[in-house]
Amino acid sequence: MMPVLYLSHGAPPLADDELWVSELAAWAADLPVPTAILVVSAHWEAAPLTIGSTTAETPLTYDLWGFPERYYDVTYGAPGAPALAATVESLMPHGEPVAHDPDRRLDHGAYVPLTVMYPGADIPVLQISLPTLDPQRLMHLGERLRPLRDDGVLLIGSGFTTHGLPFLDDPSPAAIPPGWSVEFDSWAAERFSAGDLEGLIDFRNKAPGMPYAHPTIEHFAPLFVALGASDDPEQTPRQIIDGFWMGLAKRSIQLV
Repeated sequence: MMPVLYLSHGAPPLADDELWVSELAAWAADLPVPTAILVVSAHWEAAPLTIGSTTAETPLTYDLWGFPERYYDVTYGAPGAPALAATVESLMPHGEPVAHDPDRRLDHGAYVPLTVMYPGADIPVLQISLPTLDPQRLMHLGERLRPLRDDGVLLIGSGFTTHGLPFLDDPSPAAIPPGWSVEFDSWAAERFSAGDLEGLIDFRNKAPGMPYAHPTIEHFAPLFVALGASDDPEQTPRQIIDGFWMGLAKRSIQLV
């Protein structure tokens, strides 16, 4: 059965960071080769659950502003995944609406890490929306998606362990992380080690560094889809990547 990932995806300059690139590439090399990849990204909130384009001919979603032009020239022509899209829809509860957006391809929360992890772009990829930011409801979504793992589908929740962009004084990649980012990251590491699902669900009230670490919570929300899709949300996941980039915590985990 395929594992489940929650990864901190980074902005397009992630691909220029030698350490992070090496960490992501090594992680992917250690995984079984997926039959397909399903991504839930912090950068697509839409209700009801919405399924993105199933064809590689649809342009990527360049949902980023203010970067050098070369970052908008990045392409990732992975095959579409129409069969996976149909299966995802079939796994949703009867009577619960599912929408389709054939004009929306992968956003940078999906394609940026995938260009590093699977640079050959030869594995079918599908992105679905975050239909809610409620942790419990997102865990239920993950539970419904869990059977996909039996078919070799790699489920990725793509966010950022801290994402307090408005409160960063130094946006350089090697910036000293602010206290709120360090505090939240340390707390998250401890909660993962303890398998403290209750604490993670109530992170807005229990985590130090809030609300600076997550002034809006969409970058932590994909974690709960990953937890729900795992065998046991209270397990102790492998913490594959840690450290900081631009002062933000890039902690990323693997669940079984």
